[in-house]
Amino acid sequence: MIMLATSNSIILQPNCQKYVLNLHVRCCEAGPCEGALNRLEPYEGKLSRTVLRGGWASNGLSLPDNDNSAQGQAMGVLANKVRKVLLLTGTLMGGYADDLFFLLWRIMPRRMIEDGFRYNLKSGSLGSAAMTFMRQHGILKDIYKETDTKNHRTARGKSITVRTQKAPGFGPLGVARYVLPFTAFLKLKDIGDNVLPPYNEHFTEVEMEAEQAERYKALEATLTDALKKALRSGDNSLLGVVLNCLLAWPDTCFREEVVKHPRSRQLLTFVPTIIGDEPSPKEAELIQLCKAEKSRGRRVLVYTTYTGKRDTTARLKNLLEAEGFKAAVLRASVDTCKREDWICDQVERGVDVIITNPELVKTGLDLLDFPSIVFMQSGFNVYTLQQAARRSWRIGQKEAVDVYFLGYSGSAQMACLSLMAKKISVSQSTSGDMPNTGLEVLNQDGDSIEVALAKQLVH
Repeated sequence: MIMLATSNSIILQPNCQKYVLNLHVRCCEAGPCEGALNRLEPYEGKLSRTVLRGGWASNGLSLPDNDNSAQGQAMGVLANKVRKVLLLTGTLMGGYADDLFFLLWRIMPRRMIEDGFRYNLKSGSLGSAAMTFMRQHGILKDIYKETDTKNHRTARGKSITVRTQKAPGFGPLGVARYVLPFTAFLKLKDIGDNVLPPYNEHFTEVEMEAEQAERYKALEATLTDALKKALRSGDNSLLGVVLNCLLAWPDTCFREEVVKHPRSRQLLTFVPTIIGDEPSPKEAELIQLCKAEKSRGRRVLVYTTYTGKRDTTARLKNLLEAEGFKAAVLRASVDTCKREDWICDQVERGVDVIITNPELVKTGLDLLDFPSIVFMQSGFNVYTLQQAARRSWRIGQKEAVDVYFLGYSGSAQMACLSLMAKKISVSQSTSGDMPNTGLEVLNQDGDSIEVALAKQLVH
């Protein structure tokens, strides 16, 4: 996206970056801004550290790429050392108003201070300012809890506690104040000449097997009961354990599941293996998709978020190879700078399917050889999902790109996918787009992912 951070600063949509400048360029050499684009030079190394030491003049031009990344703070250093800033990003926000807050603070601190969003002098933090920004331009929910108390000497009373949590959304006043005056939304489809092929997303709801569904319901009931008891006693430590287990178990029921309390280590539940070497319903759906794509002469990129303790990549590889596919697994052990070469080597060897975690390929790679992408799980991160889903929808792609999302019916995975749809909807609408994701069919709620999953469990 292109955004004008100050009266002289701009942010650009990612797909147009190659039409503006070489992506390896990070900053121009010192000199007047007029004609600066003609003097762009690549720079390697700790650029922000060089700027801090005074190695760059304040009248240059800074062109940071993807300022929503972990290098955001370094980008802020550059933005305050030059007169003009051209910000390049394809994920302006992830659905919440405070996604924009820190970006805005880095590129236009004067305006933010004028609007009252200042550092807390005692703590040196922007936390309170970010919360105020959320109240003014985002969505915050104040949840009141009333409980009986016996602390009064002569009569019973009630205690009221208030808890605040954020929800997806960004108000029109915030868009008008901070986005529209400084942003130019450019996409390759605006350039024309059919520089990109069609892009389509598909959602498939998969039914569990009878025993799998029965075991899941029992597991859900047991963990939900334990979670309710823990929450009533003020113990929130079980929330993450329960949510992660209910999300993962349908995809990992080929191994035993042991759930213990993270603090006391008390055994909460045990579920034996219920699926052997035969594919589960979702794995069977993946195999059918891969067969259909192979018949069309297309390679498939498969994303799974379970690559650590609950690793599913080795099993998926074995199942696909048993069906006659040439499959490979891209792991984190492959250095970042070598991943593109690794993928090219696999393509030359005739691979049909590559399996990996979306975090490993979400940025910096053009996977043009894989026009079909399958998400076995979506994860919680909108940035990762949006970036990973478009790895093959890049300049140079000649085939239509199809992205598939798979989810088990009646499971916590559906609530997760539903909230991802909501966050993507907000992110796209802030960028001036009507949502066009296949997950939009699930967009019927406005809560955060964690809240939606928790509600599903305790109600």
